[in-house]
This record gives sequence, structure tokens and C-alpha cells, in this order.
Amino acid sequence: MIRFTAVGDVGPERPDVDTLFERVAEHIREADVAFMQLEMTLTERGQRVPQTKHTSRTSPEAAHAFRRAGFTHAGWASNHSLDWGYDGFFDTIEALEAADIVPLGVGRDLADARSIRVAEVGGVRVAILAYCSILPADYWATGNRAGVAPLRAFTVFEPAEPDQPGTPHRMLTFPHPDDQRGMVEDIARARELADAVIVSAHWGIHFTHAELADYQRMLGHAAIDAGADLVIGHHAHILKGVEVYKGKAIFHSLGNFAIELPMDEEHANRPSFKHLMSLHPGWEPDIGGMFNFPPDSRKSMVVSCDIDGGGVSRVRFRPVMIDRMAVPELLPASDARHVEVVDYVRAISAEAGLDTTFTVDGDDVLVG
Repeated sequence: MIRFTAVGDVGPERPDVDTLFERVAEHIREADVAFMQLEMTLTERGQRVPQTKHTSRTSPEAAHAFRRAGFTHAGWASNHSLDWGYDGFFDTIEALEAADIVPLGVGRDLADARSIRVAEVGGVRVAILAYCSILPADYWATGNRAGVAPLRAFTVFEPAEPDQPGTPHRMLTFPHPDDQRGMVEDIARARELADAVIVSAHWGIHFTHAELADYQRMLGHAAIDAGADLVIGHHAHILKGVEVYKGKAIFHSLGNFAIELPMDEEHANRPSFKHLMSLHPGWEPDIGGMFNFPPDSRKSMVVSCDIDGGGVSRVRFRPVMIDRMAVPELLPASDARHVEVVDYVRAISAEAGLDTTFTVDGDDVLVG
């Protein structure tokens, strides 16, 4: 039996990246396979592309700090993957591979981005597939273009009263049928190669409290129906509800983990940042701080499960709190903040209509 561990968004700004993981690395290194979602380009080349709204980059050497922290796999299917053009895109892939970290959900073309990457530890085989729904123009791979494995969605606005122009509307989202079909086919191929299949999805509605998009529920269920054993979501920069569907867990968002966003007065007053702050009441800029996200975004988790020849078992998470300098800290059950995170996950899951049970087991929280 082996342990799989996963965390949400990682994006260092500091030069000494190892210090970002000083309170969590020991725990992550205990895993046999450890996943992180990379939200920053590892490059010193390239030009920022015009269709990106916010982006940063750091030295390719950061990849070695990720590996020293214990990570073996990095999701790079992200809305930031091509922020610095193809130079930055391929530099990041090369930096991860040079640090013995497997990049997921990206490639030279669509077939490469959707290739099945299997980790084998102690005779147990784990396939991790990664996709992205948050896609600036031309970030997705095609038959002859590099990019990320897409899992696109459509948005439709339906008037609440169709005969009354100008009245409020309902927003409906649904998956791109070709992308959903591709994911289902990938999972079927992975099932033939691995004892467990884990799907990583960069999806959802960022910064908003508890809200889930229709399409992510549909895709999460489709992944489980196709044979996935676990779905881990990210992008929202805030925890979202945990769902159990047909006995399999869907973490709709793991939230932030080790991602930095320094702030100065100029950035704080940008219209684009003011719009983001409007999405979450109580969000104020922290000038001089390294973690400029909504207050609830400080709550996070490390997800773990056991895997053997029979698949995934004992799915659980360890509550985490992130400080104003963006450093995550694992919380023991004796810490009042442990209760705060668990109660928050229970509340947002219930608000999303999910009837998941959470059982505190030592420092961990079992999901069922």
C-alpha cells in the first residue's frame, strides 16, 4: 500500500523557495506520490502574452525546491501555463523534469497533453490525469499546437422570466462535449494501465464563497462514472465543498497552498484587482503582506489517500492555515484553527447541497 497526497495552488515569489514549505515539507515527503498545482511559470525568458490578466514568473531553480519539499508530480494544466509564451511554457516543463517532477496535463500537442502518465511505487500503479477549464484564448492544445489538456465549458444566460425583457437571469454552464468525451476516453485508457486513476481539474468559480458551477459537478460525475477513483479540483483560490459520488470523493477545490501575491499601493488600486476583491466581502489589500487573497483563502488542506491493487481507500485531509506571508502550516487537532477549518469545510459542503460526512480521526479528517 502507498500514500498519495495532493495540495492546491503553488506559486512562489520569494528567492528562497524552500522557506515557503518549512512547516509542511516533512509531511509531504512521507507520501509516495505527491501532487501540487503549479500556478507560476518557471522561466527567465519570454514575453507576457496580451490575453493574460495577472501573471508572475520565477526562476526554474524553484522546481528543485518543490522536489525537496517532497512533490513528485505537478499539474501544469492552468490558465497561467502560456502567460510567458511558448518559451516560458517549455522552460517550465523542462525545469520540472530536471528536478525529477512529472508535469501533467501539458504537451507539444493535444495527444501529448493527454498522454497517460503512470507512477509505479512498490508494485502499485497510479495514473494522474490533468485538465483545465479556465482557458484564455489559445492556451489549449490542439492537434498541431502545444498547450494544456482542455476541459472547456459553455455559459448560457437564461431569463428568469422569458417574457419580461431586462429581468434577472439564471446562469447555466455545461461541459464542452468533445473535451468531456476526451477525458472519459483517457480515464478508460488509464484504467487498463493503473490500479488507481486520479483526475486533476483546474476549474470552478474563483474567490466566491461555496458556489459551484454546474459544469464542474457534471464533469466530476462523468469522471467517476468513467472509472476515476478520486477527483481533485483547484483554481478557485479558496476551499470549496467535498462531494462523495458513488463512493468516490470529489474535492471541488483544494484552495491555495503555497502561493504568494505581494501588494503595493499601485497594485491595490488597479481596477482589475478591485473587481476581484468585490467577489468576496471582507477582502482588503494587505500592503507589505505576501498573501493578498480573501480571508477565507487562508484555510486550506492537504488531501491524502491510501492506494493498493484494489484502488483508493481512506480518503482524508489534514487542515492547514496560511499566514500573511503565504506560509502554510499543518494544524494538529488540538489547535483551535483545526476545528475552524473542519467546520468551514462542513459548512461550504452543506451550502452546496453536498451531504458528505467528515469524521475527525486524530489530526486527519476522514471523508465519507
